Amino acid sequence: MPAIVHPATFEHLPPTPGSGTLGIGLPTPRISWKTSAEPGWVQEAYQVSVTTGDKQWTSERIESTESVLVLWEAAPLGSAQRAEVSVRVWGAGDQEPSGWSPPSAVETGLLEPADWTATAITPSWDEDPEADRRPPLLRRGFTLDRPVASARLYVTAHGLYEVEINGVRVGDDALSPGWTVYGQRLRYYTYDVTERVTDGENAIGAFLADGWYRGRIGFKGGYANLYGDKVALLAQLHITHHDGSVTVVGTDETWKASFGPILLSSLYKGETYDARQLPTGWSRPAFDDSGWEPVTGVERDPRTLVAPEGPPVRCTEEIRPVRVWASPAGKTLLDFGQNLVGRLRISVRGEAGSTVALRHAEVLQDGELYTRPLRGADSTDHYVLSGAGEETWEPRFTIHGFRYAEITGWVGGDIAENVTARVYHTDMERTGWFESSNPDLNRLHENVLWSMKGNFVDIPTDCPQRDERLGWTGDIQVFAPTASFLYDCSGMLSSWLKDVAAEQLPDGTVPWYVPVIPGGNYWTPIRPGAVWGDVAVLTPWTLHERFNDPGILAEQYGSAKSWVDLVDRLAGESHLWNGSFQLGDWLDPTAPPEDPTKAMTDKHLVATAYFAWSARHLAKSAAVLGKSDDELRYLTLSRDVAAAFAREYIHPDGIMSSDAQTAYALAIVFDLFPDTDSKARAGSRLAELVRANGNRIGTGFAGTPVVSDALTIAGEIDAAYDLLLETECPSWLYAVGQGGTTIWERWDSMLPDGSINPGEMTSFNHYALGAVADWMHRVVAGLAPLEPGYRKILVKPQPGGGLSWASARHETPYGTASVQWRIDDGDLTAVVEIPTGTTARVELPGQDPVDVGPGRHEFAVQLVS
Repeated sequence: MPAIVHPATFEHLPPTPGSGTLGIGLPTPRISWKTSAEPGWVQEAYQVSVTTGDKQWTSERIESTESVLVLWEAAPLGSAQRAEVSVRVWGAGDQEPSGWSPPSAVETGLLEPADWTATAITPSWDEDPEADRRPPLLRRGFTLDRPVASARLYVTAHGLYEVEINGVRVGDDALSPGWTVYGQRLRYYTYDVTERVTDGENAIGAFLADGWYRGRIGFKGGYANLYGDKVALLAQLHITHHDGSVTVVGTDETWKASFGPILLSSLYKGETYDARQLPTGWSRPAFDDSGWEPVTGVERDPRTLVAPEGPPVRCTEEIRPVRVWASPAGKTLLDFGQNLVGRLRISVRGEAGSTVALRHAEVLQDGELYTRPLRGADSTDHYVLSGAGEETWEPRFTIHGFRYAEITGWVGGDIAENVTARVYHTDMERTGWFESSNPDLNRLHENVLWSMKGNFVDIPTDCPQRDERLGWTGDIQVFAPTASFLYDCSGMLSSWLKDVAAEQLPDGTVPWYVPVIPGGNYWTPIRPGAVWGDVAVLTPWTLHERFNDPGILAEQYGSAKSWVDLVDRLAGESHLWNGSFQLGDWLDPTAPPEDPTKAMTDKHLVATAYFAWSARHLAKSAAVLGKSDDELRYLTLSRDVAAAFAREYIHPDGIMSSDAQTAYALAIVFDLFPDTDSKARAGSRLAELVRANGNRIGTGFAGTPVVSDALTIAGEIDAAYDLLLETECPSWLYAVGQGGTTIWERWDSMLPDGSINPGEMTSFNHYALGAVADWMHRVVAGLAPLEPGYRKILVKPQPGGGLSWASARHETPYGTASVQWRIDDGDLTAVVEIPTGTTARVELPGQDPVDVGPGRHEFAVQLVS
């Protein structure tokens, strides 16, 4: 069978069906492709063809085995320019190339500030900036005097927007343009609206809402107007006619504004919608807007407008209630069987003015909806009926974290048939799967998956339900390896890392969360802290490791270097990061509810260990980027810090000053021991601590992601499995036994008697402690990258824990890799699939490593007890 080249993709953006990759922000986007071929086939060369309009450019034959993020060598694209790209390849020794891949369309957005001729607009009426302000509608009509060949809408907002053209919604994204550091980076989206406009009369309109821009967000009542006190729309509609001419309809002061049906829209409080106040036909051309108010211009520097690097937030699935019942207090409750993030869609029928209230929460207590863990988030939506027959409604500009809902004022038919939970998150491609013979372990993995979905809502958040929902840097730093297996989060996180750099202080301090909002005395002013600040170094490295993108390292290198240099200055000649505020092993199981930083492991030990680890990874990044002087400098620094760490925290016999699971785990995984004997003793001691603790977890946010790997490195794989499969609190499977369907913030967010932990921080949807899934993928199933992007794959399952089988599958940048192993009567069989363009090293228990190429491989091993 000849090699088949699949359609190319561009940067880290998924194509939009029917439109291609639309609105990309680069004139020379990098190109990737996957190839299907016979086992053993290896790409030797490729050729690229780029068609723009009536011009075609074809490269020479390029001698290269690479097919991921290869450089664009055609002429740079201009703004709003469309190209079609095809690729063909030669295998080693092939005389003839493959066929050309089906053409893939890529189209740029508005690349230059001068391309933006529109003015951002806001209603001209006065508002009380301290009050809850009612969201407006904006509109204008326009006339086209000749037929339409194509049309593109470029749009962003101060706040959130939804646009309609001629009465039809544009796009299916939600909460756009998302949350960035708005002063420096405001994202705009591009839509193909060719089918929405026509010659003759047209109209365009938009809903606006506060969102993160001016809505009240944050702790203890929150903060409003963080970026400004006026919502605004900035839009340009470019209509191309058959003669090549372009008509531009942009926001300006000819638009009109009015209040619409949304009375209140808040990310925390919820949304109130009065259907009686929706002006009929308001976004259609025949609408009379003579009674509407004028608008006024708002300053927006077009140099700050950026195109998206990843997919938007969308509804990705729908879930019906599994149970509807009356609570002891007579409230109507719904259980959706899964803690999720999204909102409810209802279909009702009743009298005008009837109001249906929808209240959301993650848990019940004493049979009632339990909202205390939400703190200041009301999470309640209201719908006021118009009385016009059956009415279907879903909030537009809010989102909730919930498994349960309470409904009051219901009118219409059967609730179970007329209420649907719609799940929303950044619409990343699913790329990772895991299964095993242990149903509880499978449920744990599902919980990790659901917590990732619920917290990847434009930015990587810590929790999706209470009055917080912030982009905590430490949480994603420890979870990024798991995240990048489960989903292609490369574009989303590369964009967010630019905001990390934007918020980084001049001295190199990385904030606790990004974007930054006021955080009271505890989080403000910003202070440097280990684990959290190390996101600047370690997360770009993770993305490079998983997606083979040195561009991310280059983009973030200044930020990473600034962080390590800061810690180097703070540590001084001792190379010990002592004496400063640290979160340490946050939420260690022994920490009291009032002090989550109080841990069994010295927080300065944690800080110094991370100092060594980040310095080492900065050296590795420098090596990839060809910065040899920096590579040597930071490699030397990492070794000096490791030596200082060993002198300060490791006794000669390998016992550590903090005789705790996290201390040993960090030192083993970060390779901080001065010799193999002390490292071996430490590994034995770690296993002893696990057994002495009844195989229960003794780690918090810093130790949990590494403790399983530390035991594995130490040859204590049985202890690692015992830790993984323990069911008593604290353990990963405790929450599964309690009916949890997501990962909890605390090991005991729900107490054994079913009551809720009294701590102020009690979330049931926090992904950080689910970082163990990365170990499940790499060690239990045995699928890991040996070279960036899985260009070389390590297949090394290490069975244990009584499992009779396990499997993992991952869609690498080169194609699908998978491993399935099974034990039967002491014999282990493994089936391995390796994608074209990669190789693998297969290491099975008791066997010498075997290198294999692309294709399907089967192995059989007799296990030695």
